[in-house]
Amino acid sequence: MFSRREFFTELRATLALAFPIVVGQVGQMLMGITDSVMIGQVGKVPLAAAAFANGVVNLVFIVGLGLLLPVAVLAARAHGAREPRECAEYLRHGLALAWVMSAAALGLLFLLGLHLHRFGQPAEVVAEVPPYYLLLASSLLPAFLFQALKQYSEALGHPWAPMGILLGCVGLNAFLNWVLIYGHFGLPALGLAGAGWATLAARAAAVLILWAWLRRQAEVRREWPTHALADPAAPARSAWAIWYGGLSRARFRAMLHIGVPAAGQWLFEAGAFSAAAFMMGWLGTVPLAAHQIALSCAAFTFMFPLGLSSAVSVRLSKTLGEGRRVALRPIGFGALAAGFVLMSVFGVGFAFGGAFIARGFTPEAEVVALASRLLVVAAIFQVFDGGQVIGAGALRGLSDVKIPTLLTFVAYWIVALPGGYLLSHHTPLGPVGVWVALAAGLGCAALLLVGRFHRLTGDGFKA
Repeated sequence: MFSRREFFTELRATLALAFPIVVGQVGQMLMGITDSVMIGQVGKVPLAAAAFANGVVNLVFIVGLGLLLPVAVLAARAHGAREPRECAEYLRHGLALAWVMSAAALGLLFLLGLHLHRFGQPAEVVAEVPPYYLLLASSLLPAFLFQALKQYSEALGHPWAPMGILLGCVGLNAFLNWVLIYGHFGLPALGLAGAGWATLAARAAAVLILWAWLRRQAEVRREWPTHALADPAAPARSAWAIWYGGLSRARFRAMLHIGVPAAGQWLFEAGAFSAAAFMMGWLGTVPLAAHQIALSCAAFTFMFPLGLSSAVSVRLSKTLGEGRRVALRPIGFGALAAGFVLMSVFGVGFAFGGAFIARGFTPEAEVVALASRLLVVAAIFQVFDGGQVIGAGALRGLSDVKIPTLLTFVAYWIVALPGGYLLSHHTPLGPVGVWVALAAGLGCAALLLVGRFHRLTGDGFKA
């Protein structure tokens, strides 16, 4: 057990780290919401096409983000143990991994792009998808590189710069959407493809600016590869040799030991929501468009506990590096308490303001009506969604990833997906049934993951 003073002391430190991470995550999600709102004004078919394209691309994106999470966990642990060389090593190994993942992702998504018609979506939706889909796929390279740099910056206790850069790029994305989707300044109206070009440009700008900022920070310089890995007695090396020479299989194994299960956890959850989008497409264009609206809203609020999850993961890992095992429980349960309060507020907003929110995305009355019903279900699972992602982040900070991956598989692929198909196709609930099943899966995941953190830290954690 821990005292109230310990609880609030650790909670304040977690919230101080989490706040800029949350704002940055929200900014990243605002980019997608901006796309949905602006595309929704063009029509329900482009909006449904955006939902379909994002459902496919985001599966690959989520896997990449999971594989890069060890940059934060391992760099934070090295930072807590005062080992700047190890911090530098995990940054450059993370960047190398980002390049490899980007190449693999582009190849996979290109092959999938040749078979989009096989997913059973409405013909008019499939016809609208290709340009936007390919542009989203191309934007994964800058997105992965940015995430590696962002994880490193946050691990060293510098979350504010990534936050500010992301917010600035949200504004850039909105401006480019306005120019390219609708056609301004003499440019043609590109519609859905314009949103893809805007996303690609904004993500490229974000990684370039963050790279330039990190290179110039004196407080980061000691743990930056060109400084931490420099040997004054050794011959001068090129920048390429410093960044990508002598990469270690042992460090890649350490990263993948955490990253592969973490990617699996995120893939199971994201895969469940993407499969839900496909099921909505089987039911028609209106359910798919309504699903995109409700999912955009739920994904927006999810960014808040996701930021808390990143912060608690970094703090727990750094605490282990410092050897302060008695602080593990107050850090973890403080983040869970904050997430509970926050997500309860969002749930009330969804329950009573669903129709108002949906009308902000589209004027289509039938889409608004269904989206508002889906948002009522989203209101119910807000607390569960927060609990499961913070619980997973806390366990990741302890390097406990294998069992949580199995638990998330059960929650999403044994409970949520079969339940969604049965409720949507064999009960009067129809499209709402898909979301009821998702709520059940999230609740199952939250109980299992939080329960595991409670058990692991109850009698003192042994690394």
